[in-house]
Amino acid sequence: LAHYSYLVGCQATGEAIVIDPMRNIEPYLETAAREGVRIVGAAETHIHADFVSGARELADRVGATLYLSDEGDENWKYRYLDGLPHRLLKDGDTIPIGNIRLEVLHTPGHTPEHLSFLLYDLPATQKPIGIFTGDFVFVGDVGRPDLLEAAAGFAGTAVPGARQMFQSLKRFKALPDHLQVWPAHGAGSACGKALGAVPSSTVGYEKLTNWALQIDDEDAFVEALLADQPEAPKYFKHMKRINKEGPALLRELREPVRFGADEKTLARLQAEGVQIVDARPQAAFQEGHLPGSINIPLGKSFTTWAGWLVDYDRPLAVVADEAAEEEIRIALRSIGLDRLEGFIAPADVLARGPEKLDRYANVRPEDVKDRLGDFFILDVRSESERKAGALDGATHIMLGHLPDRLAEVPKDRPILVHCELGGRSAIAASLLRANGYRAVYNLLGGYAELKQALGRVDAPLNAERLRSDRRLLNA
Repeated sequence: LAHYSYLVGCQATGEAIVIDPMRNIEPYLETAAREGVRIVGAAETHIHADFVSGARELADRVGATLYLSDEGDENWKYRYLDGLPHRLLKDGDTIPIGNIRLEVLHTPGHTPEHLSFLLYDLPATQKPIGIFTGDFVFVGDVGRPDLLEAAAGFAGTAVPGARQMFQSLKRFKALPDHLQVWPAHGAGSACGKALGAVPSSTVGYEKLTNWALQIDDEDAFVEALLADQPEAPKYFKHMKRINKEGPALLRELREPVRFGADEKTLARLQAEGVQIVDARPQAAFQEGHLPGSINIPLGKSFTTWAGWLVDYDRPLAVVADEAAEEEIRIALRSIGLDRLEGFIAPADVLARGPEKLDRYANVRPEDVKDRLGDFFILDVRSESERKAGALDGATHIMLGHLPDRLAEVPKDRPILVHCELGGRSAIAASLLRANGYRAVYNLLGGYAELKQALGRVDAPLNAERLRSDRRLLNA
């Protein structure tokens, strides 16, 4: 999720506040104990769309006061604050934490209620030393304003949000160049389109290098900001609702159990509508897996693809080694997938025997380059990747949208599924098999290696033309 949060403390008074906390608050508690401070506050820059906030968790566990936005209309008001210590914030308000101070700036654009926080180290100077920008300004980018429309269902909000962002950036440009910039996300987040890999910056450096700060015409800025944004993950709409209404406390959640893989248990899980995600590496899954399960390998993209592909309204079981259970539990809960019923050991899956397991075929470009026209070719890359080069005749369905567009994939033809390098296509192949597609082939090495195998590095690849060319050459 490429999420950054911050612990800011006053050494003199031993008080600290967390900015944009995640749901797993253990790292904050451990850091606070190590630094000799106690967490007295939790602040959010906005109602987050890509992870479950830990603000309520901090209020429950350590009695932290919540500092939350009171900007925006009724759609952007927090609904879970009764009985919790909290302060609702407007532009110009301040938050004292010992001898440090946060000053509130209303910086709408990414969302209407978005706040940024100027940090003052008062014993040292009366001037601010940095700004927590949330999803307003990133390193090299700014927050996308289309998420409310694309993912949360707020029609007609993208262009007005982009115009609000333009006005907010005028305020950012007026800040002193020396201010450090601490954003809520880095490279890999879907909250922008060009986030830099460096974790922090300065106002002056962003004025020099951030593309969004170089455009002075509002209409041109709006057009540029809305162009080529990555696909908005569909789980974002759940995050907005959860964070506004209040996430369940972790102590209230049911602890997952360990399931067997015997016929009786699997039949019961199926009858109860339990979906099964297999978190093993692709190679292990491909060799044999439970019929109907989908493969989302545990790694840095696990949480993102789980959010795209797992049904929030159904219970869930995960095939994983015991050593990975805690990481998986934290990852799923970080995006509100709280209906994790239990885990299934890979050894129990394999013990069923090959005849009771499902599998699909991996193929390399050399295996299929002479007969591409025999397949229904499914491209599961992003739209930006497809625009950069694609196989003519292929059907493009970005992986995250595949569950909703299966009707576009025929069951009476062999399916060759590819992405850029082979990772996402393996997930797609598992999803197709789970939905009754029998002849499924995953292209190892993906589009990149297929281009190389065909000797066509720059031109789009045309399956029908290639098939004809090969026949002529063979003749």
